[in-house]
Amino acid sequence: MVYDKVAAMVAKQMRVAPENVQPESRLLEDLKADSANVMMLVMDLESEFDVMVEDDALMTVKTVGDLARYIEEKQA
Repeated sequence: MVYDKVAAMVAKQMRVAPENVQPESRLLEDLKADSANVMMLVMDLESEFDVMVEDDALMTVKTVGDLARYIEEKQA
């Protein structure tokens, strides 16, 4: 499942316990992501899922759930 992989990758990159990563967890506000975290996460996601994350997508993706949905749509 895409969400499970994305959540695990987010937890690892943000150095938070996996149980603290929920679909509604906001990357910036709740998980305290900074630009370096986001950049590394995007590169990992692109590699893992063989997709290209558009720069403008980062403006609309706010939560872990949003991120998983974005990856699913890119794979379709």
